[in-house]
Amino acid sequence: MDHRAEIKEFLSSRRARLTPQQAGLPAYGGNRRVKGLRREEVALLAGVSVDYYVRMERGNLAGASESVLEALARALQLDEAERDHLYALARESDATPVRRRPATKGVRPALQQILEAITDAPAWIRNAHFDILAANQLSRALYASMFADPRRPANTARFTFLDPAAQKFFVDWDRAADDIAAVLRLQAGQNPHDKALSDLIGELSTQSETFRARWADHNVRFHRSGRKKLHHPVVGDLEIDFEAMEFPSDPGLTMVVYTAPTNTPTADALKLLASWAATQNTVAQDKE
Repeated sequence: MDHRAEIKEFLSSRRARLTPQQAGLPAYGGNRRVKGLRREEVALLAGVSVDYYVRMERGNLAGASESVLEALARALQLDEAERDHLYALARESDATPVRRRPATKGVRPALQQILEAITDAPAWIRNAHFDILAANQLSRALYASMFADPRRPANTARFTFLDPAAQKFFVDWDRAADDIAAVLRLQAGQNPHDKALSDLIGELSTQSETFRARWADHNVRFHRSGRKKLHHPVVGDLEIDFEAMEFPSDPGLTMVVYTAPTNTPTADALKLLASWAATQNTVAQDKE
């Protein structure tokens, strides 16, 4: 990833989405030649000189203090994920490039035991590349369409953008695609020298026009909790809640657990799915 270009495009895209009215500035004249705020207006809102802001938007955040970055974040009305991305870009501007530790490719036995202990809810552990490193039986049943691909490790980003089955599985596929692209953009800002991550982004960009379009938006976001609408080929429609939890002892690993409120159609469907998964597992064992 071209670091200076990333800074330039991120800042200019955030500037372009804000109108003077949204920023609390008067709008003089009816014909503005720029979309969103002018550079001069951002500089005014951030309390820095125009020359200094222009330097930053050209890709140079080296030496920017925390107070300047915070003022810039306020001026551009960045949310929490966007602020984190801005700070990550600034840190990289000041850092000497170093070889980063590659993303974790496996999980400790203790983490696998946690997954196996969760029997009533789908759960899995992924790394920063969206590789599924470990999964319990119910999550494999829930995402049967993804795990049907023999490539390992299974990868939710590849499934979302490269497998036609994903558009049937995710009821709101556009939202799922937006989330994946935005989280990958956030990860790329934090780990710009991660070759495996760059390779994944390159693969998706080469093979998916929809990914390229979303990548060009420069959106970033966290994906910590929420609700997904899924259509499972066996148990039908599901409205399922998810929580993503990181492990302080295993940086880069995230456990995702899916649940549903009791006495709801989705809760009943998960019980049916668990029964179906157990049956499938028994059949597979009998064939061995």
